[in-house]
Amino acid sequence: MDQSPDQQSPDQQREPNLTSVRPNTSFIDELLSAKAVYVLYLAGLVTGGLSSIVGVVIAYIQGNNLDSAQVQEWERSHYQYQIRTFWIGLLYMVVGTILLFVLVGFFVWLFWLIWLVIRCVKGLQLAGEHKPIPNPTGWWFS
Repeated sequence: MDQSPDQQSPDQQREPNLTSVRPNTSFIDELLSAKAVYVLYLAGLVTGGLSSIVGVVIAYIQGNNLDSAQVQEWERSHYQYQIRTFWIGLLYMVVGTILLFVLVGFFVWLFWLIWLVIRCVKGLQLAGEHKPIPNPTGWWFS
């Protein structure tokens, strides 16, 4: 018969009920979620791209390790979109750097900045609603 906390001895009151303690994996799941990768990409604008590299590594790991029973289609589309965002963005940056010598590169970099922010904001909105990216293989803003 269970005793109320007032009727329990001091030793019984201090002992935690270990049968009800479960590890909280939701923090880790959220840390490695599709939303976190978008935030890392945006933080890459401040960190010189270092957090973007962490983001693409997470996208590759999460996208490849999730079996079809655990991953939902909307998540799969986000990881594919994020991987493509990283590589296409890197291409834009390289082209912009080369074109700096003919004074057009600055505009390519400006386009890349706007392109990245729009893709990340749209991705964050859709991930928050648990909706897939309509065209995860597209080069534009999808």
